[in-house]
Amino acid sequence: MIPFSHAWPYDILLGDVYVPSCPFCGRENVLLPMKPKELIAIREGKKKLLVFPCCSARPVVVDTDGDYLLFDQAVR
Repeated sequence: MIPFSHAWPYDILLGDVYVPSCPFCGRENVLLPMKPKELIAIREGKKKLLVFPCCSARPVVVDTDGDYLLFDQAVR
């Protein structure tokens, strides 16, 4: 079971990956430095260090599904 405290929602708009708000600084509509094809690689087992451009927080994305990114640390 995926721990909900480590999951954060994301959206794909026009080929870009966004989060509705940053879990670390609270900024809204943050464009993430990743592409939708990277989400497929993460689902297949690859991990990705994700640097949030708004506050430079550096969590590791360990899994994804159609709606949520799963991080290696609690974000809620």
